Amino acid sequence: MTQINVVILAAGNGSRMKSKRPKVLHEVAGRAMIDWVITAVQPLQPQKIITVTGVGAEAVRDHVGNRSEFATQAEQLGTGHAVMQAQDYLQAGATLILSGDTPLFTTDTLAALITEHERTQNAVTVLTAEAPDPTGYGRIVRGEDGMVLKIVEEKDASVTERRIQEINTGVYIFNNDLLFAALSKVNNDNAQQEYYLPDTLDILREMGYPIGAYQALDFEESMGVNDRVALAAANQAMRRRINRQHMKNGVTLLDPATTNIGADVTIGQDTVIEGNVTLQGQTSLGSGNYLTAGSRLVDMQLGDDNVITSSTLEASIIANRTTIGPYAHVRPNSTIADQAHLGNFVEVKQASIGQGSKVGHLSYVGNANLGAAVNVGAGTIFVNYDGVHKFNTTVGDRAFIGSNTKIIAPVTIADESITAAGSTITADIGYHEMGIARSRQTNKKDFWDRMPHKKD
Repeated sequence: MTQINVVILAAGNGSRMKSKRPKVLHEVAGRAMIDWVITAVQPLQPQKIITVTGVGAEAVRDHVGNRSEFATQAEQLGTGHAVMQAQDYLQAGATLILSGDTPLFTTDTLAALITEHERTQNAVTVLTAEAPDPTGYGRIVRGEDGMVLKIVEEKDASVTERRIQEINTGVYIFNNDLLFAALSKVNNDNAQQEYYLPDTLDILREMGYPIGAYQALDFEESMGVNDRVALAAANQAMRRRINRQHMKNGVTLLDPATTNIGADVTIGQDTVIEGNVTLQGQTSLGSGNYLTAGSRLVDMQLGDDNVITSSTLEASIIANRTTIGPYAHVRPNSTIADQAHLGNFVEVKQASIGQGSKVGHLSYVGNANLGAAVNVGAGTIFVNYDGVHKFNTTVGDRAFIGSNTKIIAPVTIADESITAAGSTITADIGYHEMGIARSRQTNKKDFWDRMPHKKD
């Protein structure tokens, strides 16, 4: 494959997005759109990647970092003007030009375009697609020999031309010398007074150079994002692509249409995921897991054979064969060991739950380290915050924490110790001891008669 340069156009203000954020930084499946574009072109091993920035340039440059060099389009004067800003950065050869708001193009499609360009030795080769409904797109008009005669915008198209379903995707590969020779002749004699890149095709044809086209196999790849409606459509398309690949890899998705899996998520074989599940960030699932509807996992590491029932898990590590939920919340920096159980409405934060330990329901475990085979009764609260500082609690192996215990950190509860239900524990409990911290019950006789109530 010929050495190529890549120019990514990312200077527009994206006014239809109605956002303070640069358009190319809006996310599709958990990645900024420009990330998808860079990810698609990097395997092509370009000599250079040049991103043309304008509105929001600093934010775009900070986000892209060293994955690209940058040119600046100080005034947004059209796509042709944007490409001209990259001229001094480009090396000899060919230049692939695409927009930073087209996240669905694949490396395979771009590589096929480059191969066609090399084969035909065109001055420029346009990436096209067959659109089921071409409304709003520029149409590709070909000659009998298959070469491109012109790209006609819909408003300028004849009735016959409007019936053409092959459309311009806005992706081009040019011979560099011819590209800038043609750009120097582009004028801004149009309603927007801008310099348009597609005008170079007419100029090159008039100069006698061949203009070719390569048709992508999947129209969906050509989807650009100009507003929030298109952003939603791009997310749906990318989600379908991601979900399809996971299913091919041995994951069962019971309702793929409502399953939202981010681009960086990995899932092992024989994991089953119900509908309305969201997996985001750097989440990794082992094999044989089962996730029920309503579960949301972000930046999680799960082992094998876990059952997660309608729960939210964040930035933590879960080992193997655990059961969590329903409606549990594992907050960041927590570790759940093998065969542990977190039940209904249990919240765990910055805590470790040992092997085989059980926190059944309606409890909060914060800043605590629980050993193996600990039983935590309902309504237990690890009181870890005094309004200024957080404090830690340690619970030994096989300890039994009675229901409705309040453990005021810092406290150490030894192996095989017990807290009596309803206690407020403020001091350490030793091995085989039981901590009781509650007032003695007093019964008041005949108290019912003192209560105001209606008598017959």
